[in-house]
Amino acid sequence: MDVEYRVNEKITAQDFVSLLQKTSLGVRRPIGDINLMQGMLDHADLTITAWLNSQLIGVARSVTDFHFCCYLSEIAVDETIQAKGVGKTLIKLTKEALAPNCMLVLLSAPQAQGYYPKVGFDEHNSAWTLHDIKNLKT
Repeated sequence: MDVEYRVNEKITAQDFVSLLQKTSLGVRRPIGDINLMQGMLDHADLTITAWLNSQLIGVARSVTDFHFCCYLSEIAVDETIQAKGVGKTLIKLTKEALAPNCMLVLLSAPQAQGYYPKVGFDEHNSAWTLHDIKNLKT
């Protein structure tokens, strides 16, 4: 399989949505809001894409300072291509684009929790999220 990887290649929100629909992330992302999806792409600091025969088959989208930490917000690989090393290569290329000691952080989809330890991630049990500013206690 001859996959081509590209760093910070611009993709459209529709291409992004189409790929996410072919993964378990499709139900966990706001794919019905194309403007929001475009904003996610426009404001990412690092995007690595995987292409097979000019078709987008994978993406690793990150928000980062490139030196201390990198939040790997999405790693998505078309389910028909999974288990062929594309995800691992997307992670590797993401890490290589960062300073050597920059920490890679992600929140796993429930279906992918078994994958990350296999590729070298350590589990961390103190992640916290705040979705609504009304929930912020003063």
